[in-house]
Amino acid sequence: MTSRKNNTPAPKTYYTVFERVDFTNEPLERAYESVEFRSCTFNDISGIAFTDCLFASCNLSNAQVAKAKAQDLSFSNCKLIGINFYQMLDFGFSLHFESCLLDYASFDKKKMNKSTFNNCKLHGANFSKADLSKAIMKDCDLVDAIFDGTNLSGMDFTTNRNFSIDPQQNLIKKARFAAHSLAGLLTKYEIIIE
Repeated sequence: MTSRKNNTPAPKTYYTVFERVDFTNEPLERAYESVEFRSCTFNDISGIAFTDCLFASCNLSNAQVAKAKAQDLSFSNCKLIGINFYQMLDFGFSLHFESCLLDYASFDKKKMNKSTFNNCKLHGANFSKADLSKAIMKDCDLVDAIFDGTNLSGMDFTTNRNFSIDPQQNLIKKARFAAHSLAGLLTKYEIIIE
C-alpha cells in the first residue's frame, strides 16, 4: 500500500466524459451525476440537475440557469461571464471555481458556505446580500465587484486584490486583510493613501 504525498486525495474519476460537445444544439438530459464536461459549450442549463460534476475549459457565458441544481460542481478554466447563479436552486448549492472568468456573474442572496474561488477574475461580479462567511476565496481579482449587505465574516482576503468593501454595509467580523490592501476598505471615504 503506497501513501499519497502530502495526504492529497486521489484524482476524481468521472463515470462519463463529454468532450467538445456544443450543447447549444444538442439536447441535455434532466440530470447528470459524476460527469466531466471538457471544452463544451452551453447556453441553457435551466432545470437540469448537476451533482458532483466537473466543467473543464467550457464556455457557459450568459447561459440560462433558472432552477438548475448545482451540488458540488467544479469549474476549471471556464468562461462564466454574466451568469445569474442566484437563479439556481438553493438546496445543496455548492460551486468550486479554479482559474475561471466570472465577470459580471451574480451570486445575489446566495448562501455560499461550501464554495471556493481560486485564481478567478470576478470583475463586476455581484455578491449583494450573499453569505460567503465560510467560502474560500484566494488570488482573485475583484475590480468593481459588488459587496452590499454581504456576510464576509471570517473570510481570508489576504491574497485577493482590487476589491472595494464598505465595512459599514457588510459583515466583516474576523475577516483577514493584507496591510497593503486596506485601501479597499476605505474607498468610500475618498482619502488618499500613500
